[in-house]
Amino acid sequence: MREENEKRMAGDYTIIHSFHIGDREVVIGERQNAPKDERYMCAFCESVEVFDLYTQAMVSDDYPEIVKLYGQRIMEQAQKAREETSRPQNQGIDDAPLMAKDCRTITHDDDLNDKVIVIRPDVLRREYCHATHQIMLCTGGFGASPHGRGRKCFCVNLYTGESGTYQRQDILGILEQEQLPEWARHGLADYRQKKQAEKAQHSKDKGAR
Repeated sequence: MREENEKRMAGDYTIIHSFHIGDREVVIGERQNAPKDERYMCAFCESVEVFDLYTQAMVSDDYPEIVKLYGQRIMEQAQKAREETSRPQNQGIDDAPLMAKDCRTITHDDDLNDKVIVIRPDVLRREYCHATHQIMLCTGGFGASPHGRGRKCFCVNLYTGESGTYQRQDILGILEQEQLPEWARHGLADYRQKKQAEKAQHSKDKGAR
C-alpha cells in the first residue's frame, strides 16, 4: 500500500492524472528526461490482485495530444459504464440502491456463509451504486465466519454472476429468501444449479479413475 505522499509510478512514469470509471482507470504519466517523443504516457489501468496492470499505453512529447487521448478514453469508459448500468432498467428491474432499512443488519455473531448479503452503497463507485451491484451471495472467506480471524468475504454477484471480494465491514446486511427480488432469486438458483452440476461432474470424473 502506498504512503499518502508516495508517488504513484507506472514503470518509469509518475502518474500525474487519473480517473476511474467502469471497469478500468485511465491515467496520464510523466517521465522526466525521457527519450524523444516519450515524455508523456496515457494508459488504462486495472488492478490484478495486489498489482496494477497498465495496458494500451500511448506515448508522446505533445501534452495536449495526450490529454485529448485521456479525455477520449474517459468518454469511452463512461459510455460503456452507462450501457452496463442502464441494462437492468431496460429489463424492467428496479435498480434503486438498497439501504439499511431494506435488509437485516449483521452482527459479529452472524455466519455469512451461503447467505445473500447487501454491499454498502458507499463502498461502491458512484456508477455502481445500484441494487444489481449490491446483492451478492457470500461463498466463504475468513470474514464470513462469526468472530473470524480475517475480514475478507468471497462473493458472487447475483445479477452478473461475477466473483469478487469485500471486507466484512463493507456488508450492510442480509436479505432473507422472501426479500429477494425476482432477478436475484433466478441468479441464486442458477448459481446453485451450476455448482451442483460441477460437483456431479467432479464425482463422475473421480469415479472413472
